[in-house]
Amino acid sequence: MSRRVEVVSRSRGFRAPVAKVRAAIRALDGMRWARCPAGELSVAFVGDAEIARVHGEFMDDPTVTDVITFPGDAPAGGEPFAGEIVINVAQARREGPAHGQSARAELLLYLVHGWLHLAGHRDTSRAQAEAMRRAEARALATLGRSGLRGL
Repeated sequence: MSRRVEVVSRSRGFRAPVAKVRAAIRALDGMRWARCPAGELSVAFVGDAEIARVHGEFMDDPTVTDVITFPGDAPAGGEPFAGEIVINVAQARREGPAHGQSARAELLLYLVHGWLHLAGHRDTSRAQAEAMRRAEARALATLGRSGLRGL
């Protein structure tokens, strides 16, 4: 699948790794066991304040979180929009080292997590969260074989 991927950075002091994000999305789109809807995909890198604002506005929870995913739609007569993945860079900088990995590897995990949400994976129940962790591991292994270990 070929798709347009828009990458923006609204996190102070962070330059979005556009080529790596696009390469990761291409590799994820190539997996046969999970399918993200067709259409343009937007990936935004933000900080704590913006993710808390978005989290509060759209999910009625104004706390800081790691990643938020918004499914897209298929507009009548227009190009389909797969969705948007909003990634918190500050959270990755804190959580990556806390989990024994780099912030860049944590950012890749957040990208994978958001993509899997668009592909239909959920994590609201314990069983769904366990299935999401397995899917993340499988997707990260695919990306690792492609040479991507972080963003």
